Amino acid sequence: MSYPGATTTARILHEAVVAPHRSPRSARLAALVAAGALAAGGCGGGGDPAPAVLVPLPAPATTRVPSPSTVTVPAAATARTPPGRLTVQVTQPIGLHARPGGPLVGRIAPHTQFGSAAVLPVVRQRGSWLGVISPALPDGRIGWIAASTGLVAYRTQYSVVASLRRREVVVRRAGRVVLRFPVAIGSPATPTPTGQFAVTDKLLTQDPGSPYGCCILALSAHQTHTPQGWGGGDRVAIHATNLPETIGTAASLGCLRGPADEVRRIVQLVPLGTIVTVRA
Repeated sequence: MSYPGATTTARILHEAVVAPHRSPRSARLAALVAAGALAAGGCGGGGDPAPAVLVPLPAPATTRVPSPSTVTVPAAATARTPPGRLTVQVTQPIGLHARPGGPLVGRIAPHTQFGSAAVLPVVRQRGSWLGVISPALPDGRIGWIAASTGLVAYRTQYSVVASLRRREVVVRRAGRVVLRFPVAIGSPATPTPTGQFAVTDKLLTQDPGSPYGCCILALSAHQTHTPQGWGGGDRVAIHATNLPETIGTAASLGCLRGPADEVRRIVQLVPLGTIVTVRA
């Protein structure tokens, strides 16, 4: 996606974090809708995308679990512990540290720059400290947050793997494939970054003819090979496209471009905080 500067207002899809049996307080937190800036152009191609609009989607497949401070990561599934990846929703500003108890390297707000609820996957745990993936950090690094009452914990059984060699995205739920589709990948000059990332935002555009097509699954990944003179940002996404003929080729500025129907489906399926692994 490699978002350029804020030129267009977007409204954000927030259905991604809370299960149907959520508490009223958590429901209010997760249902907040805010205006955010959706960039023009980016790795979708030229042009300025139209504003995104909020649309109803199915409830996410997430399960609320006890306080993060009581959950071991990774945790084996038991009768009391739902299976799946632990994620935490940030409900108040919290410090992001270089290591447990170490120096601050940033702060996580309750909402992303696009207005979505801030939901982070937990990939490590040391005592009462949680290692998380955040777009506030360079690719390949994790930050540490203190488990606190400012976090609401969930588990999701979804995972996403993108293969650059196969030019394909595969979505799994509880280990079973539920969606598979071809994608365009970054060009040799602007390759798609590899590693483990997280879904940060789920966006629907008003204009399927925009460079992002119908919809966008924004990731925590950053493009470190932006073109010379590029004035935009560096964020990467899985999105639809107005250039479907490029799907299956190495043509983007780093994003993964897929068919509209399949990208719409992945936006519907995966919760915020889902791990997305991009392999060479």
